[in-house]
Order: sequence, then structure tokens, then C-alpha cells
Amino acid sequence: MNPSEKKHFTFDQIPDLTGKVAIVTGGNAGIVLREDENIKSETGNQDVEFLHLNLKSLKSVKECAENFLARNLPLHILIKNAGVTSNTFSLTEDGIQEEFGVNHVGHFLLTKLLLPKIKTSQPARIVNVSSRAHRYVESIIEFEKLNDPNAQDSMQRYALSKLANILFTNELNKRYLEEEQIYATSLHPGVVDTKLVRRNDISLSETLVSSSISTEDGAITTLYCATSPEIEEKNFRVRYFYPFGIEGELSSFAEDDDLAKKFWEFTENLI
Repeated sequence: MNPSEKKHFTFDQIPDLTGKVAIVTGGNAGIVLREDENIKSETGNQDVEFLHLNLKSLKSVKECAENFLARNLPLHILIKNAGVTSNTFSLTEDGIQEEFGVNHVGHFLLTKLLLPKIKTSQPARIVNVSSRAHRYVESIIEFEKLNDPNAQDSMQRYALSKLANILFTNELNKRYLEEEQIYATSLHPGVVDTKLVRRNDISLSETLVSSSISTEDGAITTLYCATSPEIEEKNFRVRYFYPFGIEGELSSFAEDDDLAKKFWEFTENLI
């Protein structure tokens, strides 16, 4: 993605969000950096708060949801931005392969726990930050080998978790959202200049790394999905977007309804 390319959506197109409540995961690094006081001083918004969430722990996910729900606030926007990858195979506290556990399972549980509140707050948005890397899943998914450290390399583990983000979006809509004013979308933010890319744990080509976009530009497609009136006006549901608010192409696996159902059922058994 050429950073100078004309953008379909820009920051100045974000509508007035006064009164809207949003949760954004992954605010400690990357596209969304958690600097509560800086955000307050730069925006003048004193309502920015930090919620502790460790996606490596399903107990922490439940506690985060409980802490938010105890505040009795509406929830208009849920952005699941957090993501990890590593050259080293590891497991979450619950014994789930880390990329799949953090990038998918933790967010799956968080969404399910917050969904009743989102329904009472509609119109609302659920935004799943996936990746073009989902296209690197090219063979039949062997769920029973998920925790086998020799079954996949780091890119394959990351790609599978990003495919799961998209399939979750599709199945969530089918099960719960078709009759609601809740718009669930997924997206590829671009190759963004974050620690994940600079560390290059997923073996990106030097050309790809050198053409990465800024964290500000990397946030635009997420903000398009979360705030643009166009999403509701055009009834964009289970759509997948590229920078900067352009519909992207999915892999055949990402459009497989049967696979989406299998992922959902497999994940439910993990939580």
C-alpha cells in the first residue's frame, strides 16, 4: 500500500462520537498505544480509561468484561485490535497455542460476554482487526494439531489466527446479528510500522517491511469500520476491508461457511 495513495476514508471524516462508548483492545503497543494521560491532554476527552485485559488468560478476559459491565455503560463500538506473533512456540495460561489463543480465542470470549450490552446499545459496531496474512492458510485445518509445536511455523500460526478473525466475524453475524443494527466487519490494516513488523517474527520480506505505513495510517481502516456512516448506510455486514476503507479480497477458506461453523464450535469447546 502506497502511503501517498488517495484514501477512501480519512481522520477528518470521523463523525461526532459524543456520547459513544468504545472498547479497543491492544492499547499497550502498536497501532493503539496506551497513553491515557497523553490521550486526555491531546483530545481534551477526560473519559479515556484503562481496562486491564490479558488475552493470554480466559480468567482475565472474564474479569475485564465483568469490570466493564459493572459500570453500567452502553457499548457502541468494540474494536479487537490486539495481536501477537512469535518465532517461539508457546501456550497461553489455558494451554492454547498463543497466537490462536490471544488473537482469536480471547477476543471470541470477550465478544460473547459483551454482546448482550452491545445489543442494548445499538446501533453498534464490532470490528475485528485481521490481516492479509489469512491468505497464507493454504491447506486443510487440522484442529487436533493446534498445540503441536512442530505442526506449523510462526507465519502459519499467525495466518491461522487471522483467518479465525474473519470466520468469527461471519459466523457471529449469522448466529446473532442479522436482525440487529450491529455491524460486524473485519479488515487488513496494512503492513504497519509496529514492533511486530520491525521485529519481523513472521518473516516478512524486506521489501514489504520497508514499504510499511505509519501507525496513524494503520488506524484509518479500523476507524472507517468503527465510525464511518457509510457502514450503516450501505448495510456493510461481514465485509472485509483493505486500506483505506476499500473492500478487500478474501481467500476461499475465509468464505467457507462450513469452516466458520467448525471454528466456532471448536472455540466454544476451548472456553
